[in-house]
Amino acid sequence: MPDSQPPQPSHSPRGGRDEGGGQGPAPTPADTTTLLLAGARLLDGRTVDVRLGGGRIQAVAAAGSLHSPTSSRVDLTGHLLLPAPAEPHAHGDTALTADGEGPVSHTADEVQRRATEAALLQLGHGATAIRSHVRIADAHGLGPMEAVLQARRSLRGLADLTAVAVPRRLTGIAGAEGRAMLRDALKMGAAVVGGCPDLDPDPTGFVEAVLELAGEHGCPVDLHTDGDDPARLARLAAMAGGLRPGVTIGPCGGLSRLPLDVAARAADQLAAAGVRVTCLPQGDCAALERRGLRTAPVRLLRAAGVRVAAGSGALRDAGNPVGRGDPLEAAYLLASQGGLRAAEAYHAVSTAAREAMGLPEVRVEAGFPAELLAVRGERIAAVLSLAYSRIVIHRGRVVARTSAVREYCDSAVAVALDLPRQGRTEPGP
Repeated sequence: MPDSQPPQPSHSPRGGRDEGGGQGPAPTPADTTTLLLAGARLLDGRTVDVRLGGGRIQAVAAAGSLHSPTSSRVDLTGHLLLPAPAEPHAHGDTALTADGEGPVSHTADEVQRRATEAALLQLGHGATAIRSHVRIADAHGLGPMEAVLQARRSLRGLADLTAVAVPRRLTGIAGAEGRAMLRDALKMGAAVVGGCPDLDPDPTGFVEAVLELAGEHGCPVDLHTDGDDPARLARLAAMAGGLRPGVTIGPCGGLSRLPLDVAARAADQLAAAGVRVTCLPQGDCAALERRGLRTAPVRLLRAAGVRVAAGSGALRDAGNPVGRGDPLEAAYLLASQGGLRAAEAYHAVSTAAREAMGLPEVRVEAGFPAELLAVRGERIAAVLSLAYSRIVIHRGRVVARTSAVREYCDSAVAVALDLPRQGRTEPGP
């Protein structure tokens, strides 16, 4: 069930498997106009012009050397140009509900509105692809899934939204309804099989049911787990090793509460099985009821060879009433608290996140998809510290802008010290 992406030329770098979109309408084609990004700074320190067309990067050359009279032009002087981040762990159906009074509404219109608004917030931060976990249990049935899939269709051309079907229970007699509902969700267009085995009376049976369904439909698996039971993780790794296109688990904060040798052994088993981990640096999401504030031991997992991505998780819902849904915040937390270098932290929310979602790799090089984020700043550490102004590019066109102007009152000190400023160099109108 591949999601639509711009066709990849035979000479371009090989990408991964795209996340499924099911039976939605025909995809929006990539924009055919040419866009010139002028004077952008890259991670390696070069200042370049980048020409985009057909949803891909056509050329990268020294600043001032690319000219095209038919191109639209965006001046990126003072901006760092990066592969766009992706959001591998969102909850669009419950987002933006923390401030509401009374029970949360799960009507189709309300869920679609929340999922769309949440996706647009995340897009404004830079995430051009979003994986949203959607609950399909209890009295609401498949209604939230249908609403999120409708939001997905309405966002075509702006961002790629993928739905993960999250059943409550799958084992025993009581799980029969959940299994049937999960099959229906996949037929509707859910691209990924999810769920939380920790909450099922038979966690191993839950994982078996999920892997069986995923194998039948050829889709990936993305499970919630705290990761605090090493025996359960070992069984999951043993069962998941042969599944393609792959298994992701998260947020795995419980691994940090295990003895170091036990956690290291679990990490080795996950790495050997090819199981990815999506951590949530801001803390658990509502699916795990905030069991603990510690996040996954990212350095330990990476040292073992586990492929680790980072997501934002809760966005102003029961899991976190002040969640931002900002991939750069997740990277900031990995760098400030998780012990990663700034470039490694950004890799977790961009390249690693896209890989976890089965999306093609993005580099600022000719032939790669034009999924890009320009942030005011010169170095990645500064960008993670103070990323106010952003320009987001999806399929070769600008789809979101955030402009921040910081102004101070007149000060002789600022003039004397020649301090840097973000703002207008000339008086405004």
